[in-house]
Amino acid sequence: MKSIKYDVAIIGGGPGGYVAAIRAAQLGKKAVVIERAALGGICLNWGCIPTKALLKSAEVLRTAQKAKKFGVQVGDVEVDFPSVIKRSRQVAGQLSKGVDFLMKKNTVDVINGSARLLGNHQIAIEDKQISAEHIIVATGARPRPMPGVAFDGEVIISSKEAMSLESIPEQLVVVGAGAIGVEFADFYAAMGSQVTVIEMLPQILPIEDDDVSAELQKMFKRKKIKTLTSSRVEGISVTGNQAVVRVKSESGEVKELEADKVLVAIGVQGNIEKLGLEDAGVELENGWIKTNDYMQTTTAGIYAIGDVAGPPWLAHVASHEGITAVEHLAGLNVKPMRYDNVPGCTYCTPQVASVGLTEKAAREAGYEIKIGKFPYRVSGKAMAAGETDGFTKLIYDAKYGELLGAHIIGAEATELIAEIGIARSLEATHETILETIHAHPTLSEMIMEASGLALDRGIHL
Repeated sequence: MKSIKYDVAIIGGGPGGYVAAIRAAQLGKKAVVIERAALGGICLNWGCIPTKALLKSAEVLRTAQKAKKFGVQVGDVEVDFPSVIKRSRQVAGQLSKGVDFLMKKNTVDVINGSARLLGNHQIAIEDKQISAEHIIVATGARPRPMPGVAFDGEVIISSKEAMSLESIPEQLVVVGAGAIGVEFADFYAAMGSQVTVIEMLPQILPIEDDDVSAELQKMFKRKKIKTLTSSRVEGISVTGNQAVVRVKSESGEVKELEADKVLVAIGVQGNIEKLGLEDAGVELENGWIKTNDYMQTTTAGIYAIGDVAGPPWLAHVASHEGITAVEHLAGLNVKPMRYDNVPGCTYCTPQVASVGLTEKAAREAGYEIKIGKFPYRVSGKAMAAGETDGFTKLIYDAKYGELLGAHIIGAEATELIAEIGIARSLEATHETILETIHAHPTLSEMIMEASGLALDRGIHL
């Protein structure tokens, strides 16, 4: 390997790195992926995929528990928690092998080990050294601990430990109510844990539309998931296998919460250490690798993609950035990265999905807006499926009819949001969507119905 020269070397085999490698191979480039763990990165092995497997188990459990409402008798329902975890790990393992197959199919070399940039297009991989005309850094990120409170992997845990616990905690405290915190709160509540979620901002899922966050908080209350918003964790003490979490509210009231496990989900930090970035002249910005709209760093020939290049920290963003970087280094006429039409998805029950501006952001941007909001409880398909919680909310520019944003909370929201993304890409207006015939009965009809309500032409509400 010491004498091998590559056209493209990708450091990191996650959803940004391996996708970039495949695209490079398609363009006739000799590519190599350097990965110190399993192919697929955090997303596939310890994030996106295995958590969705866990949440599917929770969904099946809840469906079984209410089967009688559908005229189905199932008897007593019990959770085999080790089997729930085992299935999640099997799904992740199978997909990691799938990425390995894709590397072989596309004749992409894979080197296992930790990489370090040496400058002058050289990369050291433990006892090996290679060179590459272009280098893409795709090393991802890891959970960020609370200041002064380290992860111990036993009581104070990150999302990685949360998806492979040996038993269901009786009491779980989740610090942080973003997508990761909310998903695990929902999963463990379904499994039988008493869950409390702590969020320093005024609402859970703080980046979502206010109406969506309020609706989810109401549904969490129905599930007996406690939410403490506008609250800060003042400290966590651990004695044996138990923790006490000290929480201070906005009013100054202090509570002490006992917990078997404390899941800290307050964000991520980039994997930038021991990469030789400084030696290669690659600049950082607020702890992330600084890039331009084509994912180029401050050093010629070196690109950075995915979580290590900063927000939004989403797998589908990393993949798109990877393709953008490769097509740019290949000299294609590639469009610069844009982040104003990126869908965000949270896979709790009910699901949450959004794209574009929230109502608050649209008003703050100076738009005069029209809003169409259609509830699931009026949808025939939702009623038939027994999934009547939630709504679809569309935000339009009143002047030109531009679709500014969409916010869905309810069954299959993460699938429904794709229609909105395409509509925005094509600059569709409220008239366009309203006049597009949607199949009946489907959940997607709610998008058409919401558009009608925005124009005061609603039919079913």
